[in-house]
Amino acid sequence: MIMKDSKQLWALYDALITPIPPERRVDEVIPGGHWTMVRSGKGAGLAMTIVRPPDQESRPRSLPPVAEGIPLRELAEAVKSWNFAESSLGAAAINAYWNSPEHPAIAKALEYGSLGAFETYRSRVAGKKVAVIGHFRHIERTLEDVCELSILEKRPQADDYPDSACEFLLPFQDFVFATGVTFINKTLPRLLEIAAGIEFIMVGPSVPLCPLLFDFGIRDLQGFTVTDPDLLREIAGGKRPDLGVFDAGKRVSISAGLA
Repeated sequence: MIMKDSKQLWALYDALITPIPPERRVDEVIPGGHWTMVRSGKGAGLAMTIVRPPDQESRPRSLPPVAEGIPLRELAEAVKSWNFAESSLGAAAINAYWNSPEHPAIAKALEYGSLGAFETYRSRVAGKKVAVIGHFRHIERTLEDVCELSILEKRPQADDYPDSACEFLLPFQDFVFATGVTFINKTLPRLLEIAAGIEFIMVGPSVPLCPLLFDFGIRDLQGFTVTDPDLLREIAGGKRPDLGVFDAGKRVSISAGLA
């Protein structure tokens, strides 16, 4: 067995954290029940709030109780935490930098409007074997009629595979779609190893829109950039249950071929 050192294990995360300018500071943190928001300057980042089991955290937190004012890079380091609520904060901090409308990478991003990420892939996956990690809303209705669809989920619904099936299913797929939560819960590096050489697409508001991720085998980043941080604050904080997070920004994608 080939053992990896710590630096190798965290390489994907360090690639996202290291470029964050040391002078950037955290201006605001909203740890919502479903979404976590971090704002730094004009950039705002979003990540799904992960707490397992429901309403209970696992490992102790390492961050100070108040994160406002600390370097953004320091908060971004929290993505490595095994306390997943804290890891969500780190992911949102990373996205506050990479997913900002002012970041040069976003200038090359393509908007896919009201269409979901999976709708944009319908023609490409037709007749193919497709695995989706995370049970996205309406995924069956969107893809099941055009491809051989396998859904892997930590909390399986009817007809889903448990997430542990990834070791057995992913090597035989043509396309793999993964939720951005795999970045937060640390399963992404292993999933990329299993699916090496396969079209691997990350989907969702938690996805960092960072072209450096293409060096790790990801082919497409279907994510989200915040254009109205004030509205997102209300949505993430539970004050606007009539709206979803996509009302505060736009869906965008960055592909390896266009980066």
